[in-house]
Amino acid sequence: MPENAQPHAVIPAADLQLSAQSPQWRVFAAAAAGASLVARPLRVIEAAGIYVDLSMQRHSSALAQAGLALLQARDVLGARAALFAPGAPDAAHGRYPVLRAGYGAHPEEQCDIEVEIEYARMLEFVRELDRGGACPAVLYLGGGAGQWALRLALQAFGGPAQRRQLRFVSGGDAAALHEALAGLGPRRTLVVAASRGFEPSETLDNARAAIDWLRRAGIDDVSAHLVTVTGNESAARALGVAAARVFRLPSWLQPRHELWSVGALPVALALSVDMLKALRSGAAAMDQHFLQAAPAVNAPMQMALAAVANTSAMHWPTHALAVYSARLAALPACVQQLEMTLAGRAPASLPAYSVVWSPAGAPGPGAFFEWLHRAPAGAPVDFIAGLDEYPASPPAHRALLANCLAQREALLRGLPAGPGQPAAGGGRPSTLVVLRQVDPRAVGALLALYEHKAFVQAALWGAALGGADQAQACQRLAQDIARQLAVPPAAGPVDWGHDSSTAFWIDRYREQGGAGAAAGRTA
Repeated sequence: MPENAQPHAVIPAADLQLSAQSPQWRVFAAAAAGASLVARPLRVIEAAGIYVDLSMQRHSSALAQAGLALLQARDVLGARAALFAPGAPDAAHGRYPVLRAGYGAHPEEQCDIEVEIEYARMLEFVRELDRGGACPAVLYLGGGAGQWALRLALQAFGGPAQRRQLRFVSGGDAAALHEALAGLGPRRTLVVAASRGFEPSETLDNARAAIDWLRRAGIDDVSAHLVTVTGNESAARALGVAAARVFRLPSWLQPRHELWSVGALPVALALSVDMLKALRSGAAAMDQHFLQAAPAVNAPMQMALAAVANTSAMHWPTHALAVYSARLAALPACVQQLEMTLAGRAPASLPAYSVVWSPAGAPGPGAFFEWLHRAPAGAPVDFIAGLDEYPASPPAHRALLANCLAQREALLRGLPAGPGQPAAGGGRPSTLVVLRQVDPRAVGALLALYEHKAFVQAALWGAALGGADQAQACQRLAQDIARQLAVPPAAGPVDWGHDSSTAFWIDRYREQGGAGAAAGRTA
């Protein structure tokens, strides 16, 4: 790409509405419908310590050729090049790979250097705390899309190995904050408030409540116990946070990619700087695979093509994840944030996922697989497993892996009829993603794999990668309602301009459960 080239823009959604009738799309959809599900030939791609087995997805030479033609028609390779090219990031792309490329990857670009300097400053802050043995407990106040990758890393590698006790509080539930504070020593606790702009105000309200908690313990200078991760430095400073303890998020960064930025502060505090570096290293290795591998052997591209074939051509409305590792139980929430946000922005003329889902626990209750095998709707499945996860207990891990392989084969081949149960016809597509070892580097690569898969799906669907989420409009509405909830009953009845149900509950809250007009009001 020329040095002065601008980042490639994903094709607008309006154009994709036309492309649903394009020759490339019609050929791809027809090839998907005609392709077989027979697990031949073996199709396994190895990348960054991860194996991606697509053998049980639809395949034919015609579908493979049609997929490459669709990638070309949608200029996915151009979008990929722009994602990695030097240039100022924008909200549409976010250029998330730059966050793990390392200092000096594009030294001529000031933005890269600024991001890396801020990241290095965050790491040095953690090292300084480690040297002094300060704050063995961390109260993390923050929510949104970015929290799930943090939770995944902490769930996978925390426990006995955790250096600091870490408690999460997300959202505005006062009970959650009260429970998180229980048993913590204020003088031994570091409060981390993480919010891009402190809008909406839940994190800000929680931070103020935590500051009051510190002051009630007799701590006059609470600044020694406060840190913020934000793009709104003035709001952080207004809380009383010292400038050196404000870690700035890039304005162009999408929340779902915050693990690769200073947003990873709680992971570094609770686990270690080295653990965080290993996560980044694995993600960077997957970046290089995505950037350099040809489309036919490119794991994120092939996973995305399979997903688009299943959803937009074969009309599977949902996609399931079956995780065969307790340490990776938070992965489905990460994938939901990556894929459902983008699928929700796809044009209605071309079906995209309505739901990415997974059962609670690993690998999930029997009812989960009963539905997958026998329900007429069904769903394609991503199976996630570790090849050598528990070397200290080989029999247990062998049994777990055997169950994973058996469920996957049964989804493809079907199940015989049983007492009171009809036969399951099979023909359910799946992808198997296997980590050679469930270590920080592999988990970083796994997250990057799904980031790039979502990127390719968005390019194929014509979904915007950035911009304001619909959730932000709901947040503004919630702020209006919060102000109305605060209107004292003495103000009398008010026409809020809402529907009857919403107005009823606003008035009911204002009266605090009294037996006044709200009790007799009809909906």
